[in-house]
Amino acid sequence: MEKASVDELRALQLKRLQATLQHAYANSPAYRRKFDAAGVHPADCRSLADLRKFPFTSKADLRDAYPFGMLAVPRERCVRIHASSGTTGKPTVVGYTKNDIETWSHVMARSIRASGARPGDMVHVSYGYGLFTGGLGAHYGAERLGLTVVPFGGGQTERQVQLLHDFRPDLIMVTPSYMLAIADEFERQGLDPRECSLRIGIFGAEPWTNDMRAKIEQRLGLEAVDIYGLSEVMGPGVANECIETKDGPTIWEDHFYPEIVDPETGEPVPEGEFGELVFTSLSKEALPIVRYRTRDLTRLLPGTARTMRRMQKITGRSDDMMIVRGVNVFPTQIEELILKQPGLAPHYQCILTREGPLDTLTVAVEVAAGVAPEGSEAQSAADTLAHHIKSFIGTSARIELRPAGGIERSLGKAKRVVDQRQL
Repeated sequence: MEKASVDELRALQLKRLQATLQHAYANSPAYRRKFDAAGVHPADCRSLADLRKFPFTSKADLRDAYPFGMLAVPRERCVRIHASSGTTGKPTVVGYTKNDIETWSHVMARSIRASGARPGDMVHVSYGYGLFTGGLGAHYGAERLGLTVVPFGGGQTERQVQLLHDFRPDLIMVTPSYMLAIADEFERQGLDPRECSLRIGIFGAEPWTNDMRAKIEQRLGLEAVDIYGLSEVMGPGVANECIETKDGPTIWEDHFYPEIVDPETGEPVPEGEFGELVFTSLSKEALPIVRYRTRDLTRLLPGTARTMRRMQKITGRSDDMMIVRGVNVFPTQIEELILKQPGLAPHYQCILTREGPLDTLTVAVEVAAGVAPEGSEAQSAADTLAHHIKSFIGTSARIELRPAGGIERSLGKAKRVVDQRQL
């Protein structure tokens, strides 16, 4: 299917979409209520374009149905449950049937192979295991492809480096921010990260820029590819970059149908235009998902290494956008400017405070190894960064220099924004 013609792919998508809508309506009371309230029925979907008639699903819908109200199968048929952290409210709960696990393993194996892995390779998995989908998703997909899996999970960075040095794996699967923490630990132990055995890194679970890709590749001497997914839609493996091109994740469209909508109006935008990514699952049993608003901002692009469409690399979300004195600011914009300063390290946080009626942005950033925070090189880099933020993004920012290790390392997704305005 990765190389199927567009006509074959669209025919399969329509068949699976119609079956998914019927399954959701017939077996999920929550979806039946949503469809009835919107005045639509599965029979109204006669073409892929008809999907826009159906209502969106949001994270709030899953939280309102907590824990199992969105399921379209009896809970007893679920062989596994995953859930989000619930840091901003009730967690979103996702169930999987045996067939769902098979599908997930298949798209993950496809993703890992597209990244350049082959049976017999060894992969070190540093995504978290447990309710988070990253670790087990990577694990099952790698085993399905025939890899040797080192199921380490997050944390214990010193020991991670020891095993990476001793086991000499071919691949690592981890968040990009934590990969930099691993590189730091290599150097702390007196080891050259570029001398490690890793040839491929599969990075996801947080937005990261192409400048960050170049930084990781330069520090570790590997090929860095982007994997995309979210637990509500399946988990990691919804889309993945192909190592031949590294030009944005290819969406596995035989299982996940993408749309791009205007984040304000919800209306579909013309093909190739920028907006919010929306997904409909095409083969899920336990929790079919219809028009799920991801909040991720991107655009759809024609296929290159595969027939299926790509999406532009996710570098921002509509819900992590900061509005500072009327200016829209994304953490990844700050990251790109930090990476252009050799005196600074790519470990940073954006801290929002309020002074009277005005918002204030402080960028706390570490200095590069061997650079003193109070020295002239660091101060010059900070002045240049503040100038570039004002010039290229359009808002003022205070720069707070911190020594190496001064920004807390994340064991999973990096916390880039600290909003103290409500305190």
